[in-house]
Amino acid sequence: MTVTWDVEGFVASLTGSSPHTRKAYESDLRQFVTWAERGGAAGPEAVDHLVLRRYLAYLTTRGMARPTIARKAAALRSFFGWLRRRGVVTADPTRNLRTPKGDRRLPKVPKAAEVATLLDTAVPPAPEEGDEVALAVALRDAAILEVLYGAGLRISELCGLGPSDVDLPGGLVTVLGKRSKIRRVPLGEAAIAAIRAYLDGARKILIVPGSPPDALFLNRRGRRLTPRDARRILERRLLSDGRAISPHALRHAYATHLLEGGADLRAVQELLGHADVATTQLYTHLTKDRLRAVYDATHPRA
Repeated sequence: MTVTWDVEGFVASLTGSSPHTRKAYESDLRQFVTWAERGGAAGPEAVDHLVLRRYLAYLTTRGMARPTIARKAAALRSFFGWLRRRGVVTADPTRNLRTPKGDRRLPKVPKAAEVATLLDTAVPPAPEEGDEVALAVALRDAAILEVLYGAGLRISELCGLGPSDVDLPGGLVTVLGKRSKIRRVPLGEAAIAAIRAYLDGARKILIVPGSPPDALFLNRRGRRLTPRDARRILERRLLSDGRAISPHALRHAYATHLLEGGADLRAVQELLGHADVATTQLYTHLTKDRLRAVYDATHPRA
């Protein structure tokens, strides 16, 4: 009896993953199923280690980037691990499957002074008569920039915030991160002031019938701000040398500037919501000057 692939059941089981991850894994697995069935595999029980190696080689010949292939392999590992736990397959064909490691390329980190200039120029000017929406959008954008840099949030975390997630008196924001992990991150005075200015009137201007009450940041249509909306906001903001900046670059700058200021690596790991400190070490690489300063200040034979 041939066992069906049951991609839908697997995706439904990913309750701890973000919508983006579930969507990507579903797409990756459906592409694999199409390829495997063309090769004669009627179901998952017909897939072995050799079939998977051929599939990864096929992806390479198509010119796919290494990080993309690595993600597709991760989807296959998760899928066949799920099938093995359910007893659908007797052995996991992804065991010992070698895949190309994704490039750990990090965005160029803007200097603290560059970010400060970017944020300072985001303060909206006095509004023109009858231009309330433009002022509301400007106040929203300023708050978004301050939160991204002031709390180091992922873009999905920012867009998922609700008004109740922000504790302005306590200077904290509650974040739902990857794998549904909740963390509380401190906010600086600048971020608190920017959020308060947005909440004191700007958000009310953007609200329309049907606006989600649990969305902190709204777009011009009164809907929850999407990651695409947020990226477009940053695309319109340039550093002093004309470079554009991404949400990921602001998150990276947040962590790097904390480390350069003397923050403990474990503390930065908690602030970023990383499960593994090794990820933090790669994500927040220290400058040579910072490493030299740490060495000179701490090593007895420096």
